[in-house]
Amino acid sequence: MWETISVFLVCLLALFSTLNCNQQDSIPEGDLLVLTVATQETDGFKRFIRSLQHFNYSVKVLGRGEVWKGGDYMSPPGGGQKVRLLKFALDEITEDNKVILFVDSYDVIFSSGPKELLKKFQQTKHKVVFSAETLIWPDRHLEDKHPHVREGKRFLGAGGFIGYASNLKKMLSDWSGEDNDSDQLFYTKIFINPDKRRSINITLDNRCRLFQNLHGALDEVVLKFEDGRVRARNLLYDTLPVIIHGNGPTKLQMNYLGNYIPNVWTFETGCTTCNKDVRPLSELQENEHPGVVIGVFIQQPTPFVTVFFERLLNLKYPKKRLSLFIYNKEPHHEKQVGTFLEDHKSEYQAVKLVGPEEGIDPGTSRNIGFDMCRDDIHCEYFFSIDVEVVLKNEDTLKTLIELNKPFIAPMMTKPGRLWTNFWGALSADGYYARSEDYVDIVQGNRVGLWNVPYVYHIFLVKADVLRTDLKAPDLFESATLDPDMAFCANVRNKGIFMFVTNMHTFGRVLSVENYKTNHLHNDLWQIFENPLDWEERYIHKNYSKIMRDNLVETPCPDVYWFPVLNEVCCNHLVEEMENFGQWSGGGNVDQRIQGGYENVPTVDIHMNQVGFEKEWRKFLVDYIAPVTEKMFPGYHTTAQFDLAFVVRYKPDEQPSLRPHHDASTFTINMALNQVGIDYQGGGCRFLRYNCSVEAPRKGWALMHPGRLTHYHEGLPTTEGVRYIFVSFVDP
Repeated sequence: MWETISVFLVCLLALFSTLNCNQQDSIPEGDLLVLTVATQETDGFKRFIRSLQHFNYSVKVLGRGEVWKGGDYMSPPGGGQKVRLLKFALDEITEDNKVILFVDSYDVIFSSGPKELLKKFQQTKHKVVFSAETLIWPDRHLEDKHPHVREGKRFLGAGGFIGYASNLKKMLSDWSGEDNDSDQLFYTKIFINPDKRRSINITLDNRCRLFQNLHGALDEVVLKFEDGRVRARNLLYDTLPVIIHGNGPTKLQMNYLGNYIPNVWTFETGCTTCNKDVRPLSELQENEHPGVVIGVFIQQPTPFVTVFFERLLNLKYPKKRLSLFIYNKEPHHEKQVGTFLEDHKSEYQAVKLVGPEEGIDPGTSRNIGFDMCRDDIHCEYFFSIDVEVVLKNEDTLKTLIELNKPFIAPMMTKPGRLWTNFWGALSADGYYARSEDYVDIVQGNRVGLWNVPYVYHIFLVKADVLRTDLKAPDLFESATLDPDMAFCANVRNKGIFMFVTNMHTFGRVLSVENYKTNHLHNDLWQIFENPLDWEERYIHKNYSKIMRDNLVETPCPDVYWFPVLNEVCCNHLVEEMENFGQWSGGGNVDQRIQGGYENVPTVDIHMNQVGFEKEWRKFLVDYIAPVTEKMFPGYHTTAQFDLAFVVRYKPDEQPSLRPHHDASTFTINMALNQVGIDYQGGGCRFLRYNCSVEAPRKGWALMHPGRLTHYHEGLPTTEGVRYIFVSFVDP
């Protein structure tokens, strides 16, 4: 029995010894060195370095300060310069067991740390591992020479590989090419040579466990949100690659992934990098603020231009650190531009105006604006803003500067829509496509800084960028693209990241497609196209208090008095009527109404004469009907009306109106100018109640029942001119 047990123990000991011999020691993280080539510190390079630092990789950058001669993904094969620099760097490494990871930098991010990378490298049981691709390039004739694989990607990708220094030295020993030769072809020919493949001990990362090349694999890769962590997942192979490479024409998807990886934005933490590398302005004296050229662009007839300039004036930034460039293509807006400059030009450091008489196209005008900044040694930023932008946040310029990005835009929306001034993705032909996260960003479910392929209407760009990468005069020119898209394409092609931020509410963009200019005050007609802006421009500041605080007075029984229109709206209505000028004669014969006879005539202009009926009915539905239903419980109105008109009272024309009942269920009577200033006398007397309203307030509405109870008269206007707006609402 003891003899049997002894034999068993000897066999068991031998088994454990065999297992121990086959077990490899883990490669120490200190043995890993990342090598990359970067002749310039682009936005992509900075992203690459941030991801390395996040996981504490050791890195050495090759080629700093050199002129890049190795081509790019838009040109014929290149990359030989990278091979030369790598070969030289390897010659300086004396430790043969040093593990070298060589990757591109401008379009690469890391999603995990050295420990996982080295573990997966060891598991391949090879000395050199290249990334793998679905597509073969640059020589498709070499396809048949590649070894077949049971599962995974078959072709070598030169953008990333890992291996022991001694093996890599052996692999590069035969390199004698030029800087513009193809590194991809060089490595491919080594790999498809069976003898070299065996002697160097090369394999491919066929299932994307270490490297994920995006070219040819966009449908395979998704974001994987873990607890407090984000990384990429390959759905086809169910793997979690350590290194993501946006090779070839996949830079946009790389930028999308880079908005999250590594842990840039998570559901648990939100944006983790938004407050890094910022440029605080709060402690600076006014004369220490960066110099900014603000470019204002008016390319088409646009509503509320006067309000735009008011908001521009209210930006919280030292005026003496601001210069203005204004491009106005539209003669229609010359008056507003001229008024603004006449009143405020002296407040700015410098002002340049390009008017419609100069015949300059919009694309050229923007480059002229850029030149104003390029040529000014004190200019550090160019702030471009189209006149259709509604800039509600007075701190917008400061906020963008403090975020300290080469190119950044505030997110702008259109109320009630998913439209914004940025695109989250592009279609194959370079037009709009919706990214997976677009709706969440627009609705504020994801808040941060987002690297996107297209922004317009408003952005801030650093002057240094305009003087270097974006110095070409044809930035807005393209044979196939609109100027805005051409500009963004040029920015992308220069490797400049365009960020949009939704960390604050900045404002919105007006709808301008249906703006007509055939009236004096065309903004009055914008209640359908831009209702929020119409309200801000024309509704009384205390209107909301009617519902909230019961701001309704009752000067007479069942007569309700409340604020509706502001001073600007009243003035615009009066000026619009006088500009139209076709006042009725105040006689009983009136061909404008059904039957041609008016029992109680006034000197007036009907809304159908000036094309304002639909707009006025919407006003009644949106702003009068809620008050009516509040004051007359149980009553509902659709605000239909046969008559809506502006009445003019003058002592020498028609000073008053005889007692009468209105032909309405209820009547709205609004004063459009100010008693004691514009006229004397006037008012309304309700005879049944012997009650008068003798000092009508400008913009306030009198609302009272019509046909049956409220017999009333218009009191005499004794001096000046009185205007009122009357609506007979039925029902």
